[in-house]
Amino acid sequence: MTKRTQGPVVRRFDQVLPTTTDERLLSGRDDGSWVHADPWRVLRIQSEFVEGFGTLAELGPGVGVFGSARTKRSDPMYAAAVKIGAGLAGAGYATITGGGPGIMEAANKGAFEAGGTSVGLGIELPFEQSLNKYVSLGINFRYFFARKVMFLKYSSGFVVMPGGFGTFDEVFEALTLVQTHKVKSFPIVLFGTQYWAPLLDWLTEHALADGYIGQGDLKLVQLTDDPDEAVRLVTTAPRPPHQTTSNGT
Repeated sequence: MTKRTQGPVVRRFDQVLPTTTDERLLSGRDDGSWVHADPWRVLRIQSEFVEGFGTLAELGPGVGVFGSARTKRSDPMYAAAVKIGAGLAGAGYATITGGGPGIMEAANKGAFEAGGTSVGLGIELPFEQSLNKYVSLGINFRYFFARKVMFLKYSSGFVVMPGGFGTFDEVFEALTLVQTHKVKSFPIVLFGTQYWAPLLDWLTEHALADGYIGQGDLKLVQLTDDPDEAVRLVTTAPRPPHQTTSNGT
């Protein structure tokens, strides 16, 4: 039986490669396409985690602020996000956003102008610009999942303002992790009653009524229209261990 072992991988029959891993590594005859292969991507992914952990390890307590990149500066939600960022700074918390325009820019602006730490976790997209000018500590990511880990690891709560699919993705992922006890519970505040109430009504009338979620799951979120209350709700909850000690991961 034809067989070759490559580290943890066993190849048999027609899956056996004609050359060894070392032979391919040391060969100078290639077109450079290997840098786009999945095994090489693993190293890029690893580098994003290393860079993120190294940069944010000493950040201290932080709160993630999610919301639309399309929110205009004249929108009342922009002004509310500025106030939330400033309130977080006043409470001794870093403001952590996706680093883009709209709500993200507004929250970063509030934090920056109030003398707080303004963090931007950017993502490589074909249609958005670089980090906004109010970010004082920024990291750009290639991979969404690496970026999400940084939000979840270094935020002790979230304020979620009106937004689209990206905002929905972020809030529901956070809710799922809390619901399934993959992370310690942290406050999740939905800002904007008119925007979020219909979603909560739908969850009650359909997801809860049909047994897809439990009554306690709806209590994982809090709803407000007051920037000061939003800040209070996310800063009065107990801080996770990684933000109160220098030990652990």
